[in-house]
Amino acid sequence: MAHDTSFTNQEFKVVGSRPPRPDGLDKVTGRALFGADTFAPGQLVGRILRSPHAHAKIRKIDTSRAEKLKGVKAVITSRDLPDLTNGNRGNFDILENCMARDRALYDGHAVAAVAAIDEQTARKALKLIKIDYKILPHVTDVDKAMAADAPIVQPHIRHDDKPSNIANVSEFGHGDVDAGFDQADVVIEKSYLTEQAHQGYIEPHACLASVGPDGQGELWVTTQGHFTFRNVCASLLGMDIAKLKVTSSEIGGGFGGKTHVWMEPVALALSRKANRPVKLVMTRDEVFKASGPTCSTSIDVKIGAKKDGTVTAASATLRYQDGAYPGPWGMLGAMTSWACYDFENVKSVAYDVLVNRPKVTAYRAPSAPMAAFAVESTMDLLAKEIGMDPVEFRIKNAAKEGTRASYGPTYGPIGIGPTLEAVKKHPHMKAKLGKNQGRGMACGFWFNFGGQTCTDLNIGVDGTVNLTIGTVDVGGSRASMSLIAAEELGIPYERIKCNVADTASLGHNDTTVGSRGTFSSGMATIFAARDAIDEMKERAAKAWEIEVEDVEWRDGCAHAKGVAHSNLAPMSLKEIAAASPTTGGPIAGHNEVVADGAGVSFASHICDVEVDPETGFTKVLRYTVVQDAGKAIHPDYVEGQFQGGAAQGIGWALNEEYVYGEDGRLQNASFLDYRIPVCSDLPYIDTVILEIPNPNHPYGIRGVGETSIVPPLAAIGNAVSNAVGVRLNHVPMSPPRILKAIKEKQAGL
Repeated sequence: MAHDTSFTNQEFKVVGSRPPRPDGLDKVTGRALFGADTFAPGQLVGRILRSPHAHAKIRKIDTSRAEKLKGVKAVITSRDLPDLTNGNRGNFDILENCMARDRALYDGHAVAAVAAIDEQTARKALKLIKIDYKILPHVTDVDKAMAADAPIVQPHIRHDDKPSNIANVSEFGHGDVDAGFDQADVVIEKSYLTEQAHQGYIEPHACLASVGPDGQGELWVTTQGHFTFRNVCASLLGMDIAKLKVTSSEIGGGFGGKTHVWMEPVALALSRKANRPVKLVMTRDEVFKASGPTCSTSIDVKIGAKKDGTVTAASATLRYQDGAYPGPWGMLGAMTSWACYDFENVKSVAYDVLVNRPKVTAYRAPSAPMAAFAVESTMDLLAKEIGMDPVEFRIKNAAKEGTRASYGPTYGPIGIGPTLEAVKKHPHMKAKLGKNQGRGMACGFWFNFGGQTCTDLNIGVDGTVNLTIGTVDVGGSRASMSLIAAEELGIPYERIKCNVADTASLGHNDTTVGSRGTFSSGMATIFAARDAIDEMKERAAKAWEIEVEDVEWRDGCAHAKGVAHSNLAPMSLKEIAAASPTTGGPIAGHNEVVADGAGVSFASHICDVEVDPETGFTKVLRYTVVQDAGKAIHPDYVEGQFQGGAAQGIGWALNEEYVYGEDGRLQNASFLDYRIPVCSDLPYIDTVILEIPNPNHPYGIRGVGETSIVPPLAAIGNAVSNAVGVRLNHVPMSPPRILKAIKEKQAGL
């Protein structure tokens, strides 16, 4: 069924309010069930043996002693996960990442697994597995991996018709960049580095898998996309999709890191071999070593401008390390790098580069923060060189409605200009700074995504409503969906109960990525509610013995239109629902949609820092996020997304990085050594919600979950650089790096 998705400037009654979150009580009382919180009769404990080498040929695996250990019910290697991918390279990469085949490609790569009656037995069994490795040369640095003599990670990858670690080259832009630079009065060229960071979710990966001898299976798992997990796992194990039921648990953080399968096929294979349920929970060490962090990068940026502040040309060369398997990360960096601006001549070239590190996955607006760090730092340098205020410089060059984006499309109504104007007027920009303090600001962009969505809405005979969605709630979507359903039906929010369905209960829903949850499920919820309203209008029309065209729905009631029907009293949803058993049966609404038209998202951030010149320690004093939400359905959740993205960006900018030794092994695989910010590290993060409606959504919604991790690296980089008087070009800007920059400046280097 076609639906009109165009935005109407309507007045909302419950949307935009701040009711209590429906999952709050269960979470604070411990009743909520997360990935490791469910049990099955006779369940076994699964454990995975992982490679201690960055790169090694697996010459032989001897599992005989482990198989004989009392209490061990199954031992598997890659032989138990045969290649059923039919030449699908992407699926084969997932399979090989779940269990190494002839080579271990990174420190932490799975090579075998066991299922035993308890944790102690499982751990003992792992020690009894003997593996004959031949250690191979490795490379973990993105620039070194591009060298002609670098060890090759994946021999089937070719570039310039020979084996290479360059998995993909992407180019975007328009105009004549060389001619544009010739027109510039000032040209700034600078190189930047960012280190690899992990999403840092508190809950580790966990699942409970059960496969019976009849080939039917169930999987309970912490995930951002249980329908995708079902499809991938079924494909890898040769199961019928319909015979694998996947239920998503509550999720203790994901931020993109729980969008890929890492160990779930292993748990299913163990269960199938043991004929018993198997629970598999990663340790924190495994989470760091064997689940996807984001990329490290090496980026060169060049921007030219006239003395009046008009940018004449901009170019970027971006090198993104993808870990041991190809991904789209460099491409996304190239697409987002110049998206905030209206440049006549612009170019981005990105390289996706393989190294002996874990497979990279999304981290909240993947690839965009690194590109923004390089671009927004150079924008500040250029503004300073021409003597222009950095905010005014950005306003002059900001994209607007009708701008041809650097990655191709022409923008509709967008929020970058309004966010910059709000930053310019914000009291934060006028506050005085003290000694050793600096202020920075930066802009950020993210695409957002819609995708496949399916939703059911069922009205009970008491007038309460069960709303069933298939998008995993990672940021408050159950509350937002309940508000939308209440708005459409005209009933109180408290009368709605929203549930996330398992894969056997609803049609396919794409993974909760790309800030799609509220946008896409919101659209499907609106249409499902309107479907139910149409049915209730039919019921009312029959009861009144009038034409359905003479019935309208408002304020939670069916109303008969026209003077001829003025004697007919409105019929409430509750009354219609109570009569439903005798008027046609259950009342429900349903919708499936490919939710196209996700509106792009922009944010501008302000940051104040204080840097101790003797230690290099940086304290964030004040932070402000200004972002366009399209329409804030539940403002508390929107503000939380703004603040959460900023907090993670602050950690990445100042502390967080993967540290690899010369042996190619990860040195800091724990929260003791990989330090994420805690409350005492952060200021209160102020938020400003702007609402520039997305014309492609009935409520004007834009996704908000990712954009606010994009500006922090650059905003903090600009603030720190202003505080110490020297440009910082390496993230994280840890105390040793800041001290080094200060000393090099003092030495005149």
